[in-house]
Amino acid sequence: MWYVFLAVHFLTAFAAGASTDALLSAVQNTDDCPSCLAMLGAFQAIALTGDDAFITSFTSICIGLGASDPDVCTGIIAREGPILAHDLRQISTTGQTAEKLCDALLGMCVTHPINPFTVPFPKPPPKHPKVFKSRGRPTVPVAHLSDVHIDRLYTVGAEANCTKSICCRDFDDSPAVPTVPAGPIGNSRCDSTITLADSMLEEVQRLNPRFSIFTGDVVEHTDWLVDQAEVTTDLKAFNAQMAAKLTAPIFPSLGNHDSAPVNAFARTTSKTANNSQFVFDTQSVGWERWIGASAAFEVDHISGAYSAKVPGMDLRIIAVNTQYWYKQNYWLYDSDVFQPDPNGNIAFMVDALQAAEDAGDRAWIIGHIPLGKEDTLIDQSNYYDQVLQRYKNTIAGQFFGHSHKDQFEIAYSNYSEQTAQNAVGVGLVAPALTPTSGNPAFKIYDIDPDTYEVMDARVIFTNISEPSFQIQPQWGLYYSARETYGPLVGLSPNEPLSPAFWHNLTEVFAVNETAFQMFNTFISRGGAVTACDADCQNSTICDMRAFRSENNCDTPAPGFALRRRASAGHDSDSGECEGTGLAHILSRMVLAV
Repeated sequence: MWYVFLAVHFLTAFAAGASTDALLSAVQNTDDCPSCLAMLGAFQAIALTGDDAFITSFTSICIGLGASDPDVCTGIIAREGPILAHDLRQISTTGQTAEKLCDALLGMCVTHPINPFTVPFPKPPPKHPKVFKSRGRPTVPVAHLSDVHIDRLYTVGAEANCTKSICCRDFDDSPAVPTVPAGPIGNSRCDSTITLADSMLEEVQRLNPRFSIFTGDVVEHTDWLVDQAEVTTDLKAFNAQMAAKLTAPIFPSLGNHDSAPVNAFARTTSKTANNSQFVFDTQSVGWERWIGASAAFEVDHISGAYSAKVPGMDLRIIAVNTQYWYKQNYWLYDSDVFQPDPNGNIAFMVDALQAAEDAGDRAWIIGHIPLGKEDTLIDQSNYYDQVLQRYKNTIAGQFFGHSHKDQFEIAYSNYSEQTAQNAVGVGLVAPALTPTSGNPAFKIYDIDPDTYEVMDARVIFTNISEPSFQIQPQWGLYYSARETYGPLVGLSPNEPLSPAFWHNLTEVFAVNETAFQMFNTFISRGGAVTACDADCQNSTICDMRAFRSENNCDTPAPGFALRRRASAGHDSDSGECEGTGLAHILSRMVLAV
C-alpha cells in the first residue's frame, strides 16, 4: 500500500502546485467585484480537491507575497482556511452569497439590496403601552465592561515593537534583544495583562455597582495561534477573575474572539462537527452563578443567547450572540439559501421582549457588535431594527462593544427624517480595556431605578502614559456625559440621556467644531487620537445616526477598503476587533501584487 500512498501524495502535490499558479494569477487580477468573484472561482477549484491542497496553495501564496509573517500565514490559513473551503464547496461563485463573501473578505461587491423579511411578532403593540415614570429616587450605578482581550502569555521584557499585529510575547522569531521591552502592566502594541484586568475589576468593585454587564471579547488577538483549548482556558480564567473580584451580579455576552477559530460560530444548518458548541458549554457553566440555571440552559441551547432578570428589579437583561450577524463569521456563507435568522437569535429576542412586555418589565439588550457598524450584515441589522421598533416602549437600553471606542448609535422611526422626535433608540458602545485602542477604560451608568433609563454615562480610565501605570494603574473619571454634553443641548436636571438627547448632541457636533473634536478625543480616552477633518466629521456624525448598518457612511471604495483592512485595523472601527484574520491577510495578498 505504500506505493499507493506515494502516488496519491505526488498527485496531490502536483495538483496543488498547478492550482497555486492559477490562484496567484486570480489574486493578482483582483480589484473589483467581478474579479473578486473570479478569484473565488479559482479558490473553489482548489477547495473541491480537498482542504489540504487548499491550505497548501493559500499558505504558499501568503508567504511568497510577504502578506504576513510565515507563522501568521500558516496559522491563520490552517485555522480559518477549512471554513472558507467548506463554503466554496457549497455555493455558486456567481450568486449573492459569493458577493457577500467578497464583501467580507475584501470589501468588494458591497452593494446589494436587503432581502425582504418581516419579523413575526406574537402580539401587536398594546393600544395603551405601560408608562414608566420616574419617582425621582437616587440613581443606581451599573458597570459596563468590554473587550478585555487578556493575553495570558504576555511576557514582561518581550519585544513590544514586533512585526505582528500584537506583540509582547516570546514568539519564535522574536529578537534575542528587544528594542522596546514590554513593561510589567502593558503596552499600546499589546493586549491586556492579567494584572491590568485585575486592576480594572478592583476599581469596578470599589465603585460598588448594583450589577455589571460585559459585552464580550475575552481572548487576545494572536488569532494565528488560538485554538479551542486556549479559548476554553481563557474564558474559564476570566470568569474566575470576575467572580473573585466582583460581588454584584454580572450579565455577560459573547464576543467574536471568544471562539476558535476567531469569529467562527457555525450555523445549525452547516451540518459540520466543527462548531462553537464548546463555547456555549463553557459559558453556560461559567455564567450560571450570575444568570441562574434557566438562563444558563438557554446559553447552552440557544447559541449563547439568554434572558435573565436583575435581582430586585423589574429589568430583564437579554443577551444576543451578534456573531451570527457578523460579516467576518465565515460560517454564514456556506449556503445559497438565504437564512434571515441564523440560529434563531432574532426569534429568541422577540420571545424575551414579549415576555417582558407581558410582565410589565423593561429590558436591556446586550451584545458585542453594534448593529450600525459596517461589519454587521445589513439584512440582520434591518430585522433587528424591526424588533426595536415593535418593542421600543419595553427596551430601556442597548449596550455593545467591539469597536474598542467610546461611541453611540441612534435608531429612528424614520431614517429619512432623522430628528430628535423620531429618535426611538440608542446603542451605547463601551471602550475597551486592551491598550491597543487607547487608554484602558470602562463605563459606569447611573440608572433611574424606576424607568431603568440611563441618566449619566461616566467613563473611568487609566492613563498608560503616566509613569505610575507600570507600577500600579491609577483609575479615575475621564468625563461625565451629563456634565460635559448636557450643557451643550440644554439638558434639564430630570431628563435621561434619551435617544433625543443623543440626536441633539449630533446637531451640536455638526456646527460646533470644538465640541466635535472633544468627542473625537474622547473616543480613545485621549490615548490614540487620530485627526478628523471635515469629511471625517460628516461621516462620523452619519455613523452616529445609523443604528442600522444600511445607513452608515463606512462603505468605502474597494481600494481604500483593502488598505484599511490590511493595516490590521488601526484606522477603522471594525478592524480594531478583527485582528489578523483571513480578511486581513487576503487583503495584504491582493495589495502586495
